Amino acid sequence: MNLQQQIKADMIAAMKEKDQTKVTAIKSLVAGFTNLLAEPGRTDRENLSDDEVLSLIKRGVKQRKDSITQFTEGGRPELAETEQAELGILEKYLPEMMSAEAIREIATQVKTTMGINDKSKMGVLIGAVMKEVAGQADGTAVKDVVMGLFD
Repeated sequence: MNLQQQIKADMIAAMKEKDQTKVTAIKSLVAGFTNLLAEPGRTDRENLSDDEVLSLIKRGVKQRKDSITQFTEGGRPELAETEQAELGILEKYLPEMMSAEAIREIATQVKTTMGINDKSKMGVLIGAVMKEVAGQADGTAVKDVVMGLFD
């Protein structure tokens, strides 16, 4: 069972359990599936790859984090709590992220390999490290680690 099928099965289970928060979070993913499958030029109109599904989940996680920040700053803690609950549900579908130490090891190797010693080339280094970690680390975490290498 691929990730897309697992998420659809989880939605059915959440509906049976009447878990409205989980249903809402998963429905947003399923709507994203539908939109991707309906894109012009797409040959497979039935299935998404796990990478495409993970991309949708990451987008949903980022949206929830942004909403939590905005609701908290706007004095709406009840809405922030709802978004936090949905965020927890979506994060369960993501693979475990790399630790900062593991990112630092990769970044140090890439920095040495590329011969980057100048802070002006930090963007190039961040891009190269992001390719190396291939979705196993958050972009913000990679940026923070790479910035730490130049301090």
